[in-house]
Amino acid sequence: MITLALSKGRILDATRPLLAAAGIAVLDDPEHPRKLIVPTNQPHLRVVLVRASDVPTYVQYGGADLGVAGKDQLIEHGGQGLYQPLDLGIARCRVSVAVRHDFDYAQAVRQGSRLKLATKYTSIARDFFAGKGVHVDMVKLYGSMELAPLTGLADAIVDLVSTGSTLRANQLVEVERIMDISSLLVVNQAALKLKQAPLRRIIDAFAAAIPAEATAAPNRITA
Repeated sequence: MITLALSKGRILDATRPLLAAAGIAVLDDPEHPRKLIVPTNQPHLRVVLVRASDVPTYVQYGGADLGVAGKDQLIEHGGQGLYQPLDLGIARCRVSVAVRHDFDYAQAVRQGSRLKLATKYTSIARDFFAGKGVHVDMVKLYGSMELAPLTGLADAIVDLVSTGSTLRANQLVEVERIMDISSLLVVNQAALKLKQAPLRRIIDAFAAAIPAEATAAPNRITA
């Protein structure tokens, strides 16, 4: 049995057309609130539904043979034990810094200054601000990130941005773009040796299905 780890929501929605193009059909409704293991039309392939941040961990430790994870999650995870053969070119967005519209960000990030920052992307944020010579006091949050500057919990946030509509609705402005994000196919390195033929077939099917403009990802991401 080959196990593919996916997360509900944005990545699952973007992965469905690729699965279909690769000849893989999910047989049950993956949005079912309690069902976490879903069969496919391939008798030796099943899908497990986990949190986006858990996909790299499931693949690394063999709970899944392969999965689809955002570059942001892979950097935060560190990428250990993962072969990353394909950038699927889906679920594109960016990691950005945002602040209140009346906050003087340019002054706040002068070299040697200190910034209070709320994010769940602590590795990405720490490396980014270290490169600018800015000290950060990190507040780790997992949701409703936009509240942090509005309540005084933090001066700024680092979060995923797609259209920016949520920021605008909360009177926040995007002040710096840290990196562009898309989703990658990740494979357990040990599984690739033990189940090489079936996994290679799935990798090749995904490769044939991805948009032509998507580029190959490096085999390993270093945080």
